[in-house]
Amino acid sequence: MVNCCGLVTDKNEPVPLKSISVQLQVQDHVVSVSSSLQYVNEEERPLEAVFVFPLPADAAVCHFSARIGEQEIVAEVQDKQSARDQYDDAVSSGQQAFLLEESDESSDVFKLSVGCLSPGQNAVITIVYVMELSVQADHALRFCLPAVLNPRYTPAASAAGVPEVSSACVIPYTLSLSVDVRSSDRISRLESNCPLDPLVFLDSDHNHATVNLSAGHRFNKDVELLLYYENTHQPTAVVEAGAAEAQPGSLMGDPVLMISLYPEFPADIMSSLASQGEFVFVVDRSGSMDCAMHHGKDSQMRIESARDTLLLLLKSLPMGCYFNIYGFGSHFESFFPQSVVYSEDTMEEALKRVKNMRADMGGTEILQPLKHIYSQPCHPDHPRQLFIFTDGEVWNTKEVLDLVKSHVYSHRCFSFGIGEGASTALITGMAREGSGHAQFITGTDRMQPKVMQSLRFALQPAVDNISVDWTVPEGVTVDMLSPPISALFQGQRALIYAQLKGQSSGATEGAATLKYRLKDQPVTNQLQFTLKPKEDTGRTIHRLAARSVIRSLELQERAGGADAEAVRSRIVELSVQAGVSSAHTAFIGVNKDSKQTVKGPLLQRRVPVQHMLRGFAMCSAPMRLCAMAAPMSLQSSMPMMADAVFCSPMPMAMPQMAFCSPKSRGIFDSADCSMIECDSASYQEPEPQTDPLLQLVSLQKASGCWELSAALAAVFGKTEDELTKHRPAQVDGSVWATVLALIWLNACRSGDQVEWQFVAMKAASWIRSQKPDGLSQCVCDGNILLGCHVTEDVLGI
Repeated sequence: MVNCCGLVTDKNEPVPLKSISVQLQVQDHVVSVSSSLQYVNEEERPLEAVFVFPLPADAAVCHFSARIGEQEIVAEVQDKQSARDQYDDAVSSGQQAFLLEESDESSDVFKLSVGCLSPGQNAVITIVYVMELSVQADHALRFCLPAVLNPRYTPAASAAGVPEVSSACVIPYTLSLSVDVRSSDRISRLESNCPLDPLVFLDSDHNHATVNLSAGHRFNKDVELLLYYENTHQPTAVVEAGAAEAQPGSLMGDPVLMISLYPEFPADIMSSLASQGEFVFVVDRSGSMDCAMHHGKDSQMRIESARDTLLLLLKSLPMGCYFNIYGFGSHFESFFPQSVVYSEDTMEEALKRVKNMRADMGGTEILQPLKHIYSQPCHPDHPRQLFIFTDGEVWNTKEVLDLVKSHVYSHRCFSFGIGEGASTALITGMAREGSGHAQFITGTDRMQPKVMQSLRFALQPAVDNISVDWTVPEGVTVDMLSPPISALFQGQRALIYAQLKGQSSGATEGAATLKYRLKDQPVTNQLQFTLKPKEDTGRTIHRLAARSVIRSLELQERAGGADAEAVRSRIVELSVQAGVSSAHTAFIGVNKDSKQTVKGPLLQRRVPVQHMLRGFAMCSAPMRLCAMAAPMSLQSSMPMMADAVFCSPMPMAMPQMAFCSPKSRGIFDSADCSMIECDSASYQEPEPQTDPLLQLVSLQKASGCWELSAALAAVFGKTEDELTKHRPAQVDGSVWATVLALIWLNACRSGDQVEWQFVAMKAASWIRSQKPDGLSQCVCDGNILLGCHVTEDVLGI
C-alpha cells in the first residue's frame, strides 16, 4: 500500500522539507528577505538533506541560522573550502551542521546542506538576503520569489562524472509570505501573480503598508510582486550609519550613501531615434523553449512568442541598417553568413525563416554562437546591438559573462529571460556586462512590449563621457563603491553606492552631480542629500554596497593577472567583514552540543524542486543527495533565482555551425540531454497568426507602407472592393492603404502602442516622403470608412 501521508518523492521516500515562510521588509527601492525553511526527519535513522535553490543573482545573503528546539545556531562566513571541511568533519563525527554556499559557476545558485538530523527532529533554517528592486517599464518595482528551477543543459561531451537529474512527482511546498513596505514616497498599490489579501495602510500618509499572500498558497510557481509608488522616478538619497563595533575607515564602520538617479534626457534629442545600427537577434531554440510561457489557459509556447516578437522586430527596423538572426541549441545556425543590409528582399527572406523556427536544436549552448558573432567585423557607423532571447538554462554562466564583458566596447547587449525559471545571473549579467538592459517575461506577461521597449533603448543616441562629481563639506571625502556607469537609458534608474569618510565640522548637506554627453551636447543632473545617517536600517545599504564591491572584484579576478590571489584574499576579507556571500566564502554553523554516535552512512534524502519539462508538463527535479565521502565538486547544484541543475564544468565540444541547413525535427529530452527524433511528415506548421495586430504588421513592407489587398481589408473587417471603392482619387493605393493602417492602429489598438510605435513611425515617414495631394481628405475618408475619429496630427503625417 502506497503511503500517501505527508510529502513523498516518486520513490515513496519522505521529503524532509515541509514548508517555507517568507517575510519581506521593503524600504523605498531595496528589500530585505527572510526565508524560513522547516525540515523534519520522519525516518528511523539520522538524515542528511541537500536543497539546491534559486536566489536573485544580485542578492547579498547576509544571515544564515538554524533553530533546533529552543537552541539557535547562527552561522558565520568563512573561506569556502574551510567551511566545507568543517561541515564534513562535524557531520562525520555525529554533530549537527549546516552549510550554505554559492555555486562556483553561477551567482544565482545556492546549495543548503542540513547534516545529521536525528530521527523525529525538527530544524527551522532561516536565510536572510537583501537586494535592489528592479524598475519595470510601467514604473513598478519588481520582486520575484523563485519556485521553478529549470535543469541546466550540459553538453554530452562534458557530462562525465556529472550526476543524472531525474524527474519526479510535483511537490509544491506550502508557502506563507508577508510584506511590510515603508517608503518616503506615497504607496499607490501592490499587485501579484498570486492571490493577495487586501493591502492594509498603517498610516494616513500611505507611506507604510502591509499585505499577505492569501492562505493555502501552493508554492509551485514563481511569486511576482509589483510595487507602485506615486513618484517612483523621483531621485532619492539614503545615508546609512556605520556599525559602532566596526573599525572607523572600514566599509562597515563608515556611513554609506545610496543614490537613486533617473537621468533626464533632452526631449529634442530623444525625439529623433537613430536610423543606423547592426541588429543581431540570438534566439534560444533548445527543447525547453517548447514549454508554455505560463500555467494559465491558452498560454503560448515560448518559441511561438519568440516568433511573434521577431516579426515585430523585423518590421520595426529602419531602412539601411544591418541585421542577422541566429538560432542556438546544441549547435547554432544563422540566417545569413554575415549581417546584411535591411531591405524588402532581406526582410522577406528572414520572415520566411522565422515562420519555420522551432525548438528543435537540443541543449542550450550559447557560448559558441556568441564567439562567432564577436568574430564578425563591425560595420562603421552602425553600432552593434545584440538581442538575446533565452530561458536561461545554461551551465557555464560565468564564462558567458566574461565573453560579453570582453567585447563591451564593440556592442550593447539586451537580454530577455523567457518564462519562469530563467537564470537571473545570466540575463541580468549579460545586460550589465554588455552595457544594455535586461527584461524578464514571466507569468502572463507579453514578450512584445518589453522587447520593443528595449529596441527603443537600442535606437536611442549613445550616452558617453559619464561621470559623477561630489560636493561635500570640508573634512568629508567620498569613495565610490559602485563600478563606473557604462550605460544610461531614458526612464531607467542608475544606483550608486559611496562610502563617506571623515567628519564635517558643520555643514550637513552634500550633492551628487551626474554628467554625460548626448550627441555632443553636455547634460547635467544633480541631487542634493543630507549627511545625517538614517538609523535602524539593519545595515542593508552597507551590505548591498559590499556586494557591489565583491562582484566587481570577482570580475577582476576572472580577468586574470598577477594579482589574482591578492584579489581573492580581498574578496574573502570583505565578505567576512560585511557578513555577505561571495564566490569564495560560505556560511557554516555547527551545533557542538549535538554529538551522537552514527553507525554506517547517513540516510541521504533529495529535496525535490519545481521544474519545467516538455511543453505543458510540470515536474519536479529532485537534487542528488551526495554521499558524505563524495567530492563537493561533484555535488549537483541548482540556480539561484530561477534556473536549475548546475553541473561542474568540463571541456565543451565545439558545436557545429550551419547556415540554415536542414535539421531533423525533434524534442529535447532534458533527462539525458539527447534529441528524440520525430517523423518529419507528422510535423505541422503552426496555425496562421490570428491576432489582427500581428496580421497587420506582417503585411507592412520594409519601407513602411502597406498595399491594398484582401488580407489588409480582412484586418479592418472589410472587403478589398470596399477599400478600393472608397479610395480618394487624389492618392494611390499604397498611400490610401497606409493611412487606413495608421488610423486603425491609433483607434483600435491604442493600448498596444508600445508594440507598434516603430511600425507607425516608419509608415508616417514613408507617407511624408511621398508628398501626396489631398492628404487631409484621405484621412477624413479613412475615418468614415473605418468608423473612427483620428486626427492628422495624431497620425504624425
